[in-house]
Amino acid sequence: MNAFHSTLVAIGFIVLPLAVSAAPKALPAPYKSAIVLDAASGNILFEDKADTLGAPASVTKLMTFLIVHDQIAAGTLTLQTPVAITREDAAVGGSQVWLAEGETFSVEDLLFALMIQSANDAAHALARATHGAKEVFVTKMNDRARALGMNHTTFRTPHGLPPTSRKLMEGDVTTARDLALLSRELLLHTDVLHFTSVKERVFRPGQPAPKEVVMRNHNHLLARVRGVDGLKTGFTATAGYCLAATAERDRRRVIVVVMGGPDAKTRDIKVAELIETGFSLAPAASAFISPSESPFVSPTRPSAPATKPTPTPAPAAPARGDAAPSVRFVPPKS
Repeated sequence: MNAFHSTLVAIGFIVLPLAVSAAPKALPAPYKSAIVLDAASGNILFEDKADTLGAPASVTKLMTFLIVHDQIAAGTLTLQTPVAITREDAAVGGSQVWLAEGETFSVEDLLFALMIQSANDAAHALARATHGAKEVFVTKMNDRARALGMNHTTFRTPHGLPPTSRKLMEGDVTTARDLALLSRELLLHTDVLHFTSVKERVFRPGQPAPKEVVMRNHNHLLARVRGVDGLKTGFTATAGYCLAATAERDRRRVIVVVMGGPDAKTRDIKVAELIETGFSLAPAASAFISPSESPFVSPTRPSAPATKPTPTPAPAAPARGDAAPSVRFVPPKS
């Protein structure tokens, strides 16, 4: 081997290890756990640490909704059943609609507050009105979780607020996989999307401020990512930023659950990305069939939601040959 070739070989042996060591490391996922399901079949399209235990925060309210739904289906409640607010209901903190002792609201009004405003006081009022005591309601939540195969879930509240100790295992605990099972049950057998798809609704309409509360949905993907119409966000310091989301396009529907995001914007961007992943992997023949009948579909339901009317211009038609974008998501500033 001549000197020139010897030099090349020497350089090769020197440079190659440097090139390998300089290869970029994969960035950690911006969540603690995640899963994507095809809603029609229940098949998993993507998962990453989906059985990691974590606090669900206000995503807990999905099970609260289901238990109330079960009582309506059984005929023990209706959407118009009046719920008298107690001192205990009004004392629940966190996100709320500022219920006051002595007020009375329908089950339907409290369900909208539960799913749009993420009202903890509404969750407590519904739990008490449904089963007489919060503790009995929580037992029903856990019974329902077991029946659904949510084997790594334990509920301790109807709202998802953390325990005073702030210890994970002393509060509500679940996994991304279990929340996906819960979300699918709601989509298959309840009218949950009637509540979770509403971007804005007024609580106590017509009352003077500050009693009138304009509730704005915490799910910022609504109307920003094509097809998104649910389900529920959640945040506490222990849980991080969580979201169980669903979207439907051309009769295909996916469910995405992310737990433990570092902030709302990062969580939302990742969920939007996983929704696209889900639709890219879902079989073309997959067709989600919504429940044909629901105890929530009531002839006494108001034909128009209690929202403040805001004129919205009709969207411009796409140019010929241009497809409408799948994602129109702009991360919120906060």
